[in-house]
Amino acid sequence: MVKAVVGANWGDEGKGKITDMLGETSDIIVRFQGGANAGHTIINDYGKFALHTLPSGVFYSHTTSVIGNGVALNIPVLCKEIESIVSQGVPKPKILVSDRAQIVMPYHILFDQYEEERLGKESFGSTKSGIAPFYSDKYAKIGFQVNELFEDETLKHKIHKVCEKKNVLLEHLYHKPVIDEEELYNTLVEYREMIAPYVGDVSLFLHEAIKEGKKILLEGQLGSLKDPDHGIYPMVTSSSTLAGYGAIGAGIPPYEIQKIVTVVKAYSSAVGAGAFVSEIFGDEADELRRRGGDGGEFGATTGRPRRMGWFDAVATKYGCRMQGTTDVAFTVLDVLGYLDEIPVCVGYEIDGEVTTDFPTTGKLEKAKPVYEVLPGWKSDIRGITKYEDLPENCRKYIEFIEEKIGYPITLVSNGPGRHEIINRGFED
Repeated sequence: MVKAVVGANWGDEGKGKITDMLGETSDIIVRFQGGANAGHTIINDYGKFALHTLPSGVFYSHTTSVIGNGVALNIPVLCKEIESIVSQGVPKPKILVSDRAQIVMPYHILFDQYEEERLGKESFGSTKSGIAPFYSDKYAKIGFQVNELFEDETLKHKIHKVCEKKNVLLEHLYHKPVIDEEELYNTLVEYREMIAPYVGDVSLFLHEAIKEGKKILLEGQLGSLKDPDHGIYPMVTSSSTLAGYGAIGAGIPPYEIQKIVTVVKAYSSAVGAGAFVSEIFGDEADELRRRGGDGGEFGATTGRPRRMGWFDAVATKYGCRMQGTTDVAFTVLDVLGYLDEIPVCVGYEIDGEVTTDFPTTGKLEKAKPVYEVLPGWKSDIRGITKYEDLPENCRKYIEFIEEKIGYPITLVSNGPGRHEIINRGFED
């Protein structure tokens, strides 16, 4: 059986914890898109970790961690991450990297920085990890697949062809130093040596695993609203964040994905620019940010303070629909225990009319939040393991949101630890 863990909103929903938890009963965990531009924070028996490329189930010795062909593979980042977790006492994980995965090149990171610099105030709020230039090259058919590292003459020829094009841009658009072909070749030889122990045919491996009845978990990065087709374009990421892309980014048939666990935060947060209708500011935002997550709402990769907001039922209903949600995992609920009242955005007012359907970006920029205010529960809910033991107002909050989004909340997370979760009808 194949399950996917994906995000409903802007990312930072708590997917890492849910993947880590579901990894306990999985055989294989697959990253299928994105790169090291976003991170998942994991807290378990080994300590606290911020993962950027490795799947969040990498801490289980019975699992194989797979980097699918849809991932933007930064080889030094992956290898450093493996070394880092092993140095903290985690058993060396079994890792398989797709021979069709494409490589984040050193110049992708430079181009990302140069372009954000050139755009100035109109920049996209990039993490400057090279992701947009990487995917641009992939679809312009001038990217480098992992398997190409092992074909020496072809590699040298391709480097020459690509540098011809890149150096024109560096010299005349960005006014920066050009790429040295020999230096780039030497770097890629180093990359080849680093990645060689992990490379294999991932789609064939997963095909065999499915035939054998293995449990496979697909782990998505970011959330629905950052999808380049269905998100808040152009303030999106460069790879599809939807579970449907999991089939492509891992190399499996779409009908094999039978369970889609969409992770939804009990309030809203976002990193980077873009429309955010239920955003809050000032002291109210600072307080929620300080209390949020584990150690506050700051990006796992960038350390940037996240933008904060109340729960947005319009965006979340849409995000769940685009994912094809079968189960909602509702996270960081414990954070809201300090509030007397909790606003929930239930509609958008656009040009004098209220809608509960998520619009395109131009209309979204004009939207004003329509709130309903629910009473808080004013208590600490960490440590509670049964749904019926939650305070009444807490249960009412969950049930109100479930009704507004129209998808079943079957997992409720009430703390950052692996097992701080309440099962509300989830079948693994």
